[in-house]
Amino acid sequence: MAAAAAAAAEAAAGASPTIVEYFEGEDFYRCGYCKNEAGSRSNGMWAHSMTVQDYQDLIDRGWRRSGKYVYKPVMSQTCCPQYTIRCRPLHFQPSKSHKKVLKKMLKFLSKGEMSKGNSEDEPMDSHIEDAVACDFELKSKLDIHQSDLKSFSVDREEGLENAKEKNKEKCLREEERDKLIQACVEKEKLGSGEPSSSIKVFHASPKPGKGADLSKPPCRKAKDIRKERKRQKLILQNQTDKHICSQIQDEPQPLCLPKAEASRSKTIEDFIFSSLPEDAAHQLEVRMVRSSPPSSQFKATFQESYQVYKRYQMVIHKDPPEKPTLNQFTRFLCSSPLEAETPSNGPDCGYGSFHQQYWMDGKIIAVGVIDILPYCVSSVYLYYDPDFSFLSLGVYSALREIAFTRQLHEKAPQLCHYYMGFYIHSCPKMRYKGQYRPSDLLCPETYVWVPIEQCLPVLEKSKYSRFNPDPKAVNKRVLKHQRPTKPHNSHIMGERNSITHVSGR
Repeated sequence: MAAAAAAAAEAAAGASPTIVEYFEGEDFYRCGYCKNEAGSRSNGMWAHSMTVQDYQDLIDRGWRRSGKYVYKPVMSQTCCPQYTIRCRPLHFQPSKSHKKVLKKMLKFLSKGEMSKGNSEDEPMDSHIEDAVACDFELKSKLDIHQSDLKSFSVDREEGLENAKEKNKEKCLREEERDKLIQACVEKEKLGSGEPSSSIKVFHASPKPGKGADLSKPPCRKAKDIRKERKRQKLILQNQTDKHICSQIQDEPQPLCLPKAEASRSKTIEDFIFSSLPEDAAHQLEVRMVRSSPPSSQFKATFQESYQVYKRYQMVIHKDPPEKPTLNQFTRFLCSSPLEAETPSNGPDCGYGSFHQQYWMDGKIIAVGVIDILPYCVSSVYLYYDPDFSFLSLGVYSALREIAFTRQLHEKAPQLCHYYMGFYIHSCPKMRYKGQYRPSDLLCPETYVWVPIEQCLPVLEKSKYSRFNPDPKAVNKRVLKHQRPTKPHNSHIMGERNSITHVSGR
C-alpha cells in the first residue's frame, strides 16, 4: 500500500489538479431500468480534470463517470439502487457459459464456424442512458443528451440450446462412446485369449421369463461401467491402449484426468492465447490506444471506430440515424477528465482512459472503453459491429479485460481488481454481472467491500441494503474539508491530492 501511495504521489506531482464543478440539488428523473418516470435520483458533477487516484477514490465510494460527467446514485431514495461491483481477477475461474463463449470464438477463428444459436443478444445496459441522465435543467446547462450518459455494457449470456439439438448431440455422443467402449473391451479380450464374439451382444439382455443366458455376459456393475468410460476417454487422448486399460483396472492415476476435469482447470488465458492453425479462417488482434489525450493511433482510427459505434446504436439500440452523431460519440466515449500518468512502477501503458480495439481480418469489429487506475481496470462501455453479435462480444470482451487486468498486475502488483460498473439486483436483467466470480459489492454506508454471496440474501429482502455485518461499523474514510476564503468559493478536499471545487453555474 505504501508503494502504491508513493506511486500516486509521484504521478500526481506532474499531473494537473482535479477540478470539478458540483451541481447542487437532488432531483428525481426517469429511470432507465424500471421505467419509473420520476423514480431515479443521483448527485452529479462536471469534472474538468481529475487525477487517476482521485477517481479511484471516488469509485471506491460509489461514484461513476460517463464522459466527463461524474455521478452517484442516492442509494436510499432511488428506485433502483446501483451497487458498485468489482471482480477479483487473480482468483477468477470461467464458468461453463464463459468457456462456451471462448470456445465459440476459437472455432470461428480456426474454422470459420458460426454459432447456430441466438445471434441477437442485446447488451443488458441498453437503456442506461436514462438511468444516469441528470435532470432537464442540468442537461440544458451542460448541453448533454441522454445518449451521452451511458456506462458499461455486457452481452447477455447465451441461452440454452434447444432440446432437439441437445438430444441429437447426446445420441451421437452415446453412439460414439459405445463403439469406443466395445473397441477397448475387444482389445482386452483378444489380449487375454478370450473370444471377441461376446462383444456383439454387449448390450443385449435375457428375454423375460427365460432367466440368465449363459451364452451372454452377466449384468455389469456400475463400477465396471465407470472403468470402461474412463478407458474410452483415455483412448480419445491417444494413450497406449493395453497399458492404460490395465492401469485403470488397478487404480486410476491422477495424471489421467477425464476430459471434463481437464476442461474445468483451464484458465481464460488457455482459451484466449490458444495457438491457431496456419490456415486459420480469421485473425483477431486487440490493440490498445489512448483516447485522452488522443494518441496518433486513436486519431488514425477515429472515423472507423465511430462508424462501428453508429451502426451499433442504430441496430442494437434502435437509435434513429441522426442520433448517434460524431459530437455525441466524442463527448460520451472519447472525452475523459482523467489525466494521463506514467509512474515508474505502474503499468507500461500508464494510467488514464483507453480504447481497446478488436481487429478482425484488418477491420475494427468491437471497441472496449476502459480506464486504467492505480488499483483496477474500470470497464466503461462496449460497442461492436452488429454483424458479429453471434460471437457474444460483450461476454468475450469482459473475459479479455479480466485477463488484461491479470497481465497488468504482473508489472503493477497493486492493480488487481476489475470494476464492472453497477450491479442492480432489483432489475433481473442487470444481475448478469454477478456471474463473474469471485466478486464484491460496495457497502453503501460504510464503503467496505463485501463478497457478493453474502450480499444476495440481504438484497432478496430489501432492494436497498447495508452489507457490512457489523452494526457498529461506520464510514472511516471521511474526506477532510478545508474552506479557504477565496472569491470564487472553492474548497480543497482529499487525503492525497487536491480537488478544486467550483460552484455550479
